[in-house]
Amino acid sequence: LCSTGLPSDVIIEIGETSFHLHKFPLISRSEVLESYMKELSCENEKSVMELHDLPGGAKAFLLVAKFCYGVKMELNPSNVVILRCAAEYLQMTEDYGEGNLILHTENFINHIFGYWTDTLKALKTCEEVLPFAEELHITSRCIHSLVVKAADPSLAIWPVSSQSVAQSPEDAEMWNGISLTSKASGEDWWFGDVSSLSLPLYKRFIQGSSARRMRPERIAGSLVYYAKKHIPLLVNQSSSHNGNSFAFKSTPSTPCEADQRNLIEEIVELLPNEKSIAPTKFLLKILRTAIALYANSHCCASLEKRIGAQLDDADLEDLLIPNIGYSMETLYDIDCVQRMLEHFMIVEHDVIDSTSNDIEEEMRLVGGSQSISPMTKVANLVDGFLSEVAPDVNVKLPKFQSLATVIPDYARILDDGIYRAIDIYLKAHPWMTDSEKEQICRLMNCQKLSLEASTHAAQNERLPLRVVVQVLFFEQLKLRTSVAGWFFASDNLESSQNLSGNLALIRNNGNTSHNNNNNSILAFDSMKERVAELEKECLSMKKELEKMMKSKVSWNLIFKKLSCRLMPKPYQVKVSNPCRKSKISPASATQMEEKAMAVK
Repeated sequence: LCSTGLPSDVIIEIGETSFHLHKFPLISRSEVLESYMKELSCENEKSVMELHDLPGGAKAFLLVAKFCYGVKMELNPSNVVILRCAAEYLQMTEDYGEGNLILHTENFINHIFGYWTDTLKALKTCEEVLPFAEELHITSRCIHSLVVKAADPSLAIWPVSSQSVAQSPEDAEMWNGISLTSKASGEDWWFGDVSSLSLPLYKRFIQGSSARRMRPERIAGSLVYYAKKHIPLLVNQSSSHNGNSFAFKSTPSTPCEADQRNLIEEIVELLPNEKSIAPTKFLLKILRTAIALYANSHCCASLEKRIGAQLDDADLEDLLIPNIGYSMETLYDIDCVQRMLEHFMIVEHDVIDSTSNDIEEEMRLVGGSQSISPMTKVANLVDGFLSEVAPDVNVKLPKFQSLATVIPDYARILDDGIYRAIDIYLKAHPWMTDSEKEQICRLMNCQKLSLEASTHAAQNERLPLRVVVQVLFFEQLKLRTSVAGWFFASDNLESSQNLSGNLALIRNNGNTSHNNNNNSILAFDSMKERVAELEKECLSMKKELEKMMKSKVSWNLIFKKLSCRLMPKPYQVKVSNPCRKSKISPASATQMEEKAMAVK
């Protein structure tokens, strides 16, 4: 109700609200209201006008009515967009009064574009009147203003109460009695602010930033921040090994799974295409969430390619993606890891071709240190993954082999990791045939086992006999090579000792020669001791090999030979001389059979 003392002559209904007003103040400012009044003119009764389609509804019209009546009205970033759209709807142009509402609100909008926080608030209100704000290009202008300020923080100004500013007096200025600043710290100062936008507006902001050639790292950082804030499943993941890797915590403010799935698909589409632009750990988490929410295949495939391109930065625990498909044949999604590994091999193909000849030499020079190359990192990662999936009895041998064979042999510095995975697989699958055991053991190179792994393999009853013999043979070969190398080094040392002595006599430098000889003699003695130790180790390994050969290879041959001799002879007694015994008595034969069984 208007409290002017005059009875109202027009009723304007907007939704469930009725405004009892006067015609003259309204028609003097609005072309639309003037035309409506002419159509609804009545002498005796009040005119009733319905404006249910007015942008902003009754809240906006209340401010419009105050403006028409000349009542003081405060414009702020939260209402100026709605008022601007309502003024446009009512055609409150300069033809109906100087300084009308369209010009008044337009000037204020242009003014707040210089301030980051105010522009952000105005952009959020655009969603309430989005069709009209789009038609007036208010939304696009707000987004453009934010993009420019995000790219160049010096153009943005905030009140000192903002979380994104440094409150230093020398950097402050005054606006409408409020202290302002234009300093922002770090490149991520705007991540938290824009994360409060809805997905459609945030998407347009990211697209505008990409069009303005903002650094891909900053765009990806903002997307990661936005995803972590709006996807609860991404944060509530718990690393468990029972297949349930998500802790669903439903709250009234938690978006539904459909909204989270749509958000994941949009974020994956917005990610820049550059390699390593987003953390691998984040990509693996969002892939796990996408699979759990049944995101579309294009989204999952895109994530797999991104992860595959930077698989060398992944952690083993993040690769353990639960298999939540309809079949759920295995505990973990091995096929997903296989696809990521194949993408990695495609990306690294050129690098592999150019460096494969030098990798073994590099491995020898660094002495087996880790992190030699991305391929080596991935090889260790795959070996660890195979060790995790090996205890699963549902993992078939072809699937285990196909994943292990993707990694070339030269990428592994040592084969201890793949040997451990094979040993776990053999233990979890005791029903494997000898032929299958031979197949899986071909995945490892016995020459690249460490001393600890070789010692374990030599005593491993689950390995085929041929593999055990290979391990022992190559270990003995290594010892022989080491001994030969020490002898060669000692010969060179002795020659250098004689040569240094002759030079010392020629130069008459007795003191220096004496010291050098003493050092050489000490080094030679220590080398001799080392050679003696290696000879002992070699002899011990040789005895162990002979013992193993007797225990695992020769026992059946010995038993066959003994059986051939012992079975007929105890009963080969000549008829002509019954008192004459055979060469081997039955008791001796029995004892030899028992020994053979003991060897077995």
